[in-house]
Amino acid sequence: MRALTILILTELLAACGVVGSPVPPEYVGVAPTVEKQKKQHALQTEREAVDPGTPDLSLDGHDIGLPPSQPVGTR
Repeated sequence: MRALTILILTELLAACGVVGSPVPPEYVGVAPTVEKQKKQHALQTEREAVDPGTPDLSLDGHDIGLPPSQPVGTR
């Protein structure tokens, strides 16, 4: 029984760790994410400038009937 417990614990300890290849620090963090988002935003604005015929999907002209924001009870 003791040997089985030692075998299981050894297997569990061997399984702990990082799986996969290491990631270089240039690709981790906030700065690379911000740069990638800026590139995507620039590409998106280029596409919109080339093809302005896409419909506007904003909800500026639509009226949405919401209930009044009044308190429902008192404390």
